[in-house]
Parts: sequence; structure tokens; C-alpha cells
Amino acid sequence: MKPLHQIIRKPLVTEKSNLMKETDNVVAFEVAMSSNKVEIKKAIERAFNVKVQDVRTMIVAGKIKRSGRNFGKRSNVKKAYVTLADGTIDFFGV
Repeated sequence: MKPLHQIIRKPLVTEKSNLMKETDNVVAFEVAMSSNKVEIKKAIERAFNVKVQDVRTMIVAGKIKRSGRNFGKRSNVKKAYVTLADGTIDFFGV
């Protein structure tokens, strides 16, 4: 298995993810494009000492951006929505 920091890139802290965390015990992460659901589940369980019930993944297409007359494209991103069976993950330690 790959190291944890190569699978889990960063947590997604948005209004939608905070609402899902409070109501459904679901936490969102940005993960590596090459990672699969089994690797993500094991990485989350090892990194945060929680029990993962389900993992849903999606690939978000990068937007086309323009700077003057030049066009560029942002990279594609893979998101993982992780449903926790028990326990919670607190990113800010408050």
C-alpha cells in the first residue's frame, strides 16, 4: 500500500461537507487520482483511528480558465465521501 500522504491529499472543508458531517457522519477528502476505494478506506482508518462504513468516490473535471487571450485547464480532482461507522474526525482540534 502507498503511504498515507500519497493517498489522502487534504480534507474538503466546505459548507456542504460540514452539513454532511453533522447530519450523516460523512467526511469529504481530496484523494489521489490513482487511489481506489479499498486504499482510501484503509488510509482513513489508519490515519484517524476511526471505523469506515462506506466510501464513495467521484472525479471532478477541471475548469477551463482564461487569462487574456490564453486558455488553460485546471487539473481534474478526485473526491472521496467517507461514511464513518463510529467516531468523528475533528480537523481543527477545538
